[in-house]
Amino acid sequence: MTRRKLKRQLGLLQVVMLGTAGTLAAEIFVLTGHAAARSGSDTILALLLGGLLSYTIALNYCELATTYPVAGGAMSYVRESFGSGTLSFLVGSMDCVSSTFYAALSAVGFAYSLRVFVPGLPTLPVAALVILVFVVLNVLGVSRVGNLQIVLGGALLAVFAAYIIVGLIQPQGFSWSTYAAANAHFADQRMIPRMGRLFVTIALVYNAYVGFEVIADDAEEIRDPDRNIPAGILISLTVCTIVYVLTSFVTLGTLPMSELAGSETALTDAARRFMPGFGAPLMAVAGMVATLTSVNSAMLSASREAFTLSRDGVWPRAFSRLSRVRTPHLAIMTIGALTVMITFSQQVDFLSYISAAGYLFVLFWGNLSLIRLRRQFPDLRRPFRVPAFPATVYAAGIVCIILIAFAAPLALAFGAGVLGLFAAAYALRHPIGRAVAAYRQDTVTHDDCIVVAADNPDTAQSLVHIASILAQGDSDSYVCALAVHEVAAPAPTRAHTRRARGPADVFGPVYREAQARNVAFYIKAREAPSVHEGILAELAQRQNVRLLLAGWPTPLDPLRLGANPVKRVLQHAPTHVAVLLDRGLGPIQRILVPVGGAPHSRLAIHLAQEIALSTRAQITALRVISPSVESDDEEDNLAILQDILEDELGQPPPVWKPQLVRAATVADGILEESTHTAYDLVVIGASEEWPLSTRFFGAVDDWIADKVPCSVLLCRRHESLALSWVRRHFRLLYGEHQTVPDAASQGNMHRARRRDKSQSE
Repeated sequence: MTRRKLKRQLGLLQVVMLGTAGTLAAEIFVLTGHAAARSGSDTILALLLGGLLSYTIALNYCELATTYPVAGGAMSYVRESFGSGTLSFLVGSMDCVSSTFYAALSAVGFAYSLRVFVPGLPTLPVAALVILVFVVLNVLGVSRVGNLQIVLGGALLAVFAAYIIVGLIQPQGFSWSTYAAANAHFADQRMIPRMGRLFVTIALVYNAYVGFEVIADDAEEIRDPDRNIPAGILISLTVCTIVYVLTSFVTLGTLPMSELAGSETALTDAARRFMPGFGAPLMAVAGMVATLTSVNSAMLSASREAFTLSRDGVWPRAFSRLSRVRTPHLAIMTIGALTVMITFSQQVDFLSYISAAGYLFVLFWGNLSLIRLRRQFPDLRRPFRVPAFPATVYAAGIVCIILIAFAAPLALAFGAGVLGLFAAAYALRHPIGRAVAAYRQDTVTHDDCIVVAADNPDTAQSLVHIASILAQGDSDSYVCALAVHEVAAPAPTRAHTRRARGPADVFGPVYREAQARNVAFYIKAREAPSVHEGILAELAQRQNVRLLLAGWPTPLDPLRLGANPVKRVLQHAPTHVAVLLDRGLGPIQRILVPVGGAPHSRLAIHLAQEIALSTRAQITALRVISPSVESDDEEDNLAILQDILEDELGQPPPVWKPQLVRAATVADGILEESTHTAYDLVVIGASEEWPLSTRFFGAVDDWIADKVPCSVLLCRRHESLALSWVRRHFRLLYGEHQTVPDAASQGNMHRARRRDKSQSE
C-alpha cells in the first residue's frame, strides 16, 4: 500500500499569497503598540533585524523544502536527518501547537479589529465563529484556501500601500519629532539596556516573519515545487519585511507614545489622524482581512502537521484520514476545536510569545537538520542549494537561541511544560498501549459465536463451510448451527442442544472439515412458531453473537419478500448478518470485494480478510469510477480506496490488491470485473435500501447477486432501522444513488420506490 498523499493544487501566486497574506496579520495590527511600549522608535530596527535574520532560516528552508517536498515541514527534515524518534515527534508536535496558538492569536486580533465597527462586541464568540468558517473552508479543499488568500492578500497589500503613502505625505501623518520622541519614553538610554529591550522586542514580533514556514508545511500540495517553493518563500519574506518596517515607521511617527504604548488598535488610531473619516474604518477592515488570512494559513499549517504525525503513526491514525477531496478533515476539525479553546485566554502578547517560542524551537532543529543531511546524503537531489553554506545554518541557530533566551519567562515555562508532556507521552506510548490492550482482552466480552441458520438442507452445508472458514480466521470464534422446528401452537419456545458427537451424519463432510480446521462446532435445535421468531429468540438470549449466517432465499419476489423469514431476520437481528448465495462454492482462492464508504461495505472488508486468513486467498478491492473521470481524479479515487482499507485493517497484507474499474454504473463495473476474472466469491455490503420490504439487500445488490457467475456473500452491519432510514434519505437527498444497467431493472426500481413511499406514508 502507498502512503496517504495530499494532492498538488497550489500555483505560484497562491503560494506567495499563502506566505505573504498569512504573515501580514495579527502582529502588525495587534502587536505594534506592544512592541513600541518595549523599544520606542527602536521598534523599526527590531523589525528590520528580524526580517534580515529570517533570511538565514528562509534560505535553509528553500533547500530543505525542495529536497523533501512533502507535508510536515521541519518534522519531515528532522525525521530524515535524525531518524523517526523522540526529536522528530517533538518538533512536529511543537510546530502543530505553535500554529494552533498563532491561529488563536489571529482570531482574537480579528475580534479586536471588529470592535471599531461594533464597540463592546464580545471577543470569544467572534473568534470562535471565524475559526469555524476556516475549518469549513479547509475541509472543502486547499485550492479554495489558496484562492481566498489571493483575493484577501491582494486587497490587504493595496490597503498597506495606501496607509504608507498617505501617512508619509499628509501633514497630520508622519512627523520626525514624534518619531524621535518615542525613545524619550525610556529613562535608561544606555547601550546594554537598550539592546536588551531590542532583543525582547524581536522575540515578541519574530513569529510575524515565520509565515513562510506554512509553505514548507504544505509543500506536498504545491505544484512545480522546485520553482514555486523557493520563489514563494523568498518573495513573501521580502514583501512582509518591507511592509512591516514602513508601516511601523509611519505609525511611530504619527502617534505619541502616550497613545501608542500598549495599544491593540495602533494602526487604526494612526489612520484616523491622517485619513479622517474613512481611515479608521479602512484600517479596521484591513486588520480584519489580515487576521483572517493569518487564521487561514495557521490552521492549514497545524492540520498538515497533525496529518504528518498521524501518517507516521505517532499521533492518532484518524488524523491522517482523507476526505473525498483529499483533505485531512478530522485533523482540521480537531485543530479548529483546540484553537477555539485557546482563544479563551484572550492575551495577545502571551499567545504571541508562546507561538514564537514554539516556532523558534522548530526552526532551530529544522535548520540544524540541513547540516546532517548534507553530510549523510551528499549526492541527494537538491533543486535549490543554499549559498554560503554552512554559515546560514550557524547564523540561524544562533538567532533562534538568542531569541528564545529573550522570550517571556512564562511563555518559555509553558513551552517547556508542553515539551515535557509530549516527551512523556512518546516514551510511554508503547507501555500504555500494551496495558490498554491487555485490559481490553481481560474485561471486554468477545462476540465469538457465529450462528448459522441451518433449516434448509440445501444451504446448510455451504453455510457451515463458510462459518468454519470465518471461525478459523478468528481463533476465539466457534460455530453454532441452529435448526428451528416450527410448532403450531404459540407455546413458549423450548430449546435443547446437541453437542459434538451426533451431527456428523447430518452435515457429513462439513462437520469433518470443521474438525480438521480445529473449529469448535455444534448443532442446536429450537422450537418456535416460525423460523424467523426462533432465530431472533436465540439471538436475543445470546450476548456473544458476532455474525449470523443465512442462505439466499430464491427466487426473490418483491411482493412477498417482506414475509420471507430471512428478510425478517435481516431487518430485526441485533447483530451483523451475512447471506450466502451458493453457486457451487469450492476452494476459495480469489475474492472480489467492492469497496465504498458505507458501514456495510466496511464489514465486507473484514469478512473477506478473515476468509483470506484461513484460505490464503487473494483479494481484489474494487472501486468503480465513471469513464469520464480524469487522471487526477482517478488518483484521488485510488487514494480513497487505500485509505478505507488502511482505516479498517491498519496496514493491509499483500493479499489485498486495490483496483479501479471504469464503468457507467457500479453494477456494470462489478459485473464486468467478475466475468473478466475468475473469482470464487464476491463479498459485498448492503446498500441503504436493505430495510425496505421490497428489497432484499438493495436494487443494485440484488441485481449483482443475480448476475455474477460465482458465489456471493452479502452482509449487513448491525444498525437500527431508524439510523438506516436517515442514512438512506440523506443519500437520496444529495443524489448519491446507484443505478442498474438495464431498463427493465430501472423500471422495477421505480415501481418499488413508489410502493416504498406509499408504505412509509
